[in-house]
Amino acid sequence: MKAHQLRKDDFYFPILRLLDMLGGSASIEEMEQRLVEEFEFTDADLAAVHEKSGTPIIPNKIAWSRSYLREAGLLANEQRGIWVLTEKGRNAIANGPEIVRELVVTAMREYNSRRKASAEATAAEEVPPVELPDDGLASEDIGDWRDQLLAALKAMAPAAFERLCQRLLRESGFVKVEVTGKSGDGGIDGVGVLRMNLISFQVLFQCKRYTGAVSSPTVRDFRGAMQGRADKGLIITTGSFTADARREATRDGAPAIDLVDGELLCQLLKDRRLGVAVRELRTEEISVDGSFFATV
Repeated sequence: MKAHQLRKDDFYFPILRLLDMLGGSASIEEMEQRLVEEFEFTDADLAAVHEKSGTPIIPNKIAWSRSYLREAGLLANEQRGIWVLTEKGRNAIANGPEIVRELVVTAMREYNSRRKASAEATAAEEVPPVELPDDGLASEDIGDWRDQLLAALKAMAPAAFERLCQRLLRESGFVKVEVTGKSGDGGIDGVGVLRMNLISFQVLFQCKRYTGAVSSPTVRDFRGAMQGRADKGLIITTGSFTADARREATRDGAPAIDLVDGELLCQLLKDRRLGVAVRELRTEEISVDGSFFATV
């Protein structure tokens, strides 16, 4: 099945089943990698993007699916970047894919009703509900906060994006983070030290404002450039990574390189409130502060 033919509900049941198989929890990266393998997505599938936003289709649909499953009470993500199968989600697996889909559709309709009632009651800023077409699922054309955030990131100048990644690393526990950005340096954009209690690691990083999927040669070239110069490597992109790129990053016998794709980058910026505002209601109200990225 091609990327454009996928529906978000194609991922509902596989995500629940996958988390159950992994012991009830998984990181975003684990989840995406396992789903790529299960659906046998090709590099062309992973490189496909939405025409309007330029957002990679498959990671975007997986992200929507997780959010919908959370709204239905089947998943939770109380810890940064970690998604957990709830008891309700575990019980739903036994009922099959159709029941899971019905639970999600019902939850999203109730969610829209609550948002509409809240907007009318406060008579403040009008918040449009998520439109539900005939199949009960949200349209791909709706502006998700991740789409808005990725659009803002792609509009940044290369140097500004590097500075943003520098700040993100600092706020994630790195010290002595420097942006080098030297041409002909194998794609290395900067270096930092990740301190973990009494241990520290020298980390080289690369920042790519990218539409589409980063391929394995990019990972291979970056590893070649970092040989003998650092303990770890990190590639941050607004796009996605091909299946071969992910395999290359963790290839046996070679220094491991950590990968941060657009979906994880959005989550990291949201967690640290870098250009992303979150109103803590019963469900999160998230908005992107475009002026933040214009002044980085």
